[in-house]
Amino acid sequence: MQPDLPLTSTALPFASPVDKNRRLLLYCLRRMGAHGLHDAHAANAMLGAFGMSYQRPLVMLRAFMAETARTSRRKISITGCCCPRMTFDEARLIDAITSAETDMRNAALQLRTTLGTPNCLGALGAAQAVQSAFADLGQPLETD
Repeated sequence: MQPDLPLTSTALPFASPVDKNRRLLLYCLRRMGAHGLHDAHAANAMLGAFGMSYQRPLVMLRAFMAETARTSRRKISITGCCCPRMTFDEARLIDAITSAETDMRNAALQLRTTLGTPNCLGALGAAQAVQSAFADLGQPLETD
């Protein structure tokens, strides 16, 4: 007899985003988090989504990742690029970027929680830059 297992893992409690732009953001966030800021697969994914205008969202996401790494006082858990679920930290980062322009308090709270630091203004500014770069190029980050 097998024990009753929960349908979702506690390590990966959230489903991946349904919106294609948020999925792209999650993919690039995972690639840069695992393989460095200059990951070629992340750059190629941005090129495929934005065409020749891919550099602005790519550079803004690199700045966001660099700022979160610089200010974080705790390890941020990410999972593999092909995983259909998200960790708490990934969900918070995606939520922070998505709500950075419209709900700054929520974005700041998500970043403070994820980074484990009371001061996250640099990361918040970078999150706003990522969101506006996506929106300005016709790929707004919609909420699921």
